[in-house]
Amino acid sequence: MNDIIKLLPDSVANQIAAGEVIQRPASVIKELVENAIDAGANDIKIIIKDAGRTLIQVIDNGCGMSTTDARMAFERHATSKITNAADLFTLHTMGFRGEALASIAAIAQVDLRTMRKGESIGTRLIINGSKVESQHAESCATGTNIMVKNLFYNVPARRKFLKKDSVELSNIIHEFERLALVNTNVAFTFIHNENTLYQILHESLKQRIINLFGKSLAPQLIPIETATSIANINGFISLPQNARRRGALQYFFVNGRNMRHPYFHKAVIQCYDQLIPQDEQPNYFINLNVEPETIDVNIHPTKNEIKFENEQAIWQILSATIKESLGKFNAVPSIDFNAEDVPDIPAFKPDATATHDLELDTSYNPFQSYTRNATNKVIPSKVINNDWRGGITKATQNWEKLYEQFEINRTDAMPIHSSKLNNDTLELFKADDELDLNKYNPPINAFLLKDRYIITPTFDSLTIIDSRRAHVRILYEQFISLYKNKEYTTQRLIFPDVVQLTPAQNITLESICDNLTSMGFDISYLGNNSWSINGVPSVVGGTNPVELIMSTIENINPSTDIDTEFSHKIAITMAYSSAIKIGQAISQDEIERLLGDLFKLSTPNYTPDGKTIIATIPINDISKLFQ
Repeated sequence: MNDIIKLLPDSVANQIAAGEVIQRPASVIKELVENAIDAGANDIKIIIKDAGRTLIQVIDNGCGMSTTDARMAFERHATSKITNAADLFTLHTMGFRGEALASIAAIAQVDLRTMRKGESIGTRLIINGSKVESQHAESCATGTNIMVKNLFYNVPARRKFLKKDSVELSNIIHEFERLALVNTNVAFTFIHNENTLYQILHESLKQRIINLFGKSLAPQLIPIETATSIANINGFISLPQNARRRGALQYFFVNGRNMRHPYFHKAVIQCYDQLIPQDEQPNYFINLNVEPETIDVNIHPTKNEIKFENEQAIWQILSATIKESLGKFNAVPSIDFNAEDVPDIPAFKPDATATHDLELDTSYNPFQSYTRNATNKVIPSKVINNDWRGGITKATQNWEKLYEQFEINRTDAMPIHSSKLNNDTLELFKADDELDLNKYNPPINAFLLKDRYIITPTFDSLTIIDSRRAHVRILYEQFISLYKNKEYTTQRLIFPDVVQLTPAQNITLESICDNLTSMGFDISYLGNNSWSINGVPSVVGGTNPVELIMSTIENINPSTDIDTEFSHKIAITMAYSSAIKIGQAISQDEIERLLGDLFKLSTPNYTPDGKTIIATIPINDISKLFQ
């Protein structure tokens, strides 16, 4: 019987490794830029074409490689970063596995030029699908210039899984942002299809954040900083009022490396408890510096998941640092002690006798109406009619007339009929006994609590309704109905609004521009990531156009939402943007109209994104509170 276990060829093994290390063009850029940083580069240029499918080129001014090193760099598990297993716990470099270049060469065509500092001649190496086609001496600039062409050209099954260019470019920009944030001492230039998207110099972390994500972020950031024997923490967090429903900018760095850490993320979110709504998230850019031997980065091929030896202690330090900054920068305004132009307040004298210049009229009756006679003397007057005439009247007269407005007939306040009730609504209003629709009448008493919650009694419970979420549900159903019936109309703006976007936001808006046009938006590109908003759907005419566009960009994920769930996402965005705000008072008529519109819907219990609208407290539970 023949042996069946065989050693895989290097080319096949490299393609298997590439499946873990190189998932899309953004992965190539991550690996090449990290290699450039490890080589000591402080100026890196990234050039891509067709979102990385055709070309990915990274040029750096690092230390460069010798002829032998250039060839060895593409061998699997060949690296200059470590020499033994113990080095894994004293890492000061981004890479260490020795798999990235071998994996890239296995699924692309690679053209490398490199020269070491102080030398006059460099090396050019051409590799095609793991096969070295040529290597020879060539004059080139100090550092390394590597071109990766036709990604996945020899693995068509992988290539067909790449998304369209706008999606892949969005992923590349997000990866670039992470690299640029953690390496503020490096200047970056990013060019796509001969258009310069970013050109940023060496700068502070705050300035790098502003250059990447826009000037509007500057006043939202507050610094955090602490130094302990376990960890040094610094960076920026956002003020609570600037939290986002989606698309929050959340970055952790450790020892100059990007990481994802759900445990530390939870620590940050808990610091904002009771400060922001549950469906919003804060922005944060937090850098941790710890001893390399206290972390393990050798967990995942992407090196984004890291284990900490002192995880619980760092949690406490992180939490205390953020709470301190929130308290310091979100406190009440300081007292102005400038005494100029303030009234003179006499000092308190405990032995002094209280005096006043007022003469009290003990015969004054607050329920009596008064007038002035011909000599300007105040005298009691008679009440003329029983109505109110803005001054002082005899309040004790005709109480029935005074309160008759509270007895308004509200039979049409909440038009719920048996034909409109579905199973969910029926379940809401019944307990042990079946609901008798013939005996059902809309609740006659409903009031607003804390300018948000509508409280109304039903048969055997107290019903609580979130007014904003209820309005979101109602508007969403209206927008979806208009979309399905293609009834959107455009309301032209007298003065068009201009919105300035970051390159990442600009790519998202470009990809959804046609979809927005079909829903009633009128927008045009002005160049340099600027857009003119000329019109909006007439159904949201009262909403700020810039806020609506920015909310749409934040709530749309180009890789999944476009074409499949776009109408759903944009309808939710418009509903949240147009709905009444938390804390906004509404009149009694508006409460009744809101309840009527809500209970006409087939699914009134939840918002389109699954949040609870209606909650009930059974009478039995209320009774137990008083036992």
